[in-house]
Amino acid sequence: MGRILAIDYGNKRVGLAVTDPGRLIASPLDTVHSQDLLAYVLAYHRREPLAAVVVGMPRTLLNEPTDVTSAVVGLLRRLRKELPEVPVHEIDERFTSRMAHAAMLAGGLGQKARRDKATVDRVSAAIILQSFLESPAGRAVA
Repeated sequence: MGRILAIDYGNKRVGLAVTDPGRLIASPLDTVHSQDLLAYVLAYHRREPLAAVVVGMPRTLLNEPTDVTSAVVGLLRRLRKELPEVPVHEIDERFTSRMAHAAMLAGGLGQKARRDKATVDRVSAAIILQSFLESPAGRAVA
């Protein structure tokens, strides 16, 4: 049973999270530069075959595209081309950064750690992944 990888895309940094082999728990994985993302995902897939990839789709509160949305659409296209055997899903990522800050605060992380944008990106990716796992699409991934 392959893992599910989640991507919280940003123009500079990308937060990544992954499930356990049983696909029950989402955990922060890494933060990579956006230019290195595709190579990272392909190398990860060779080491740990992926059952699916989930990408957070950035939208405004009014459900309009953000300045990052077009880059995410391009990423989705590249992932589907490079990994045709792996389903690529998109999920609404509104509020994930705010939820990540709240989760880090509740988890007892200090102020310095909460200000680390790389940590926020990884936790945001884990929140995206956990949301997907709890959705009907996530439960349907075989």
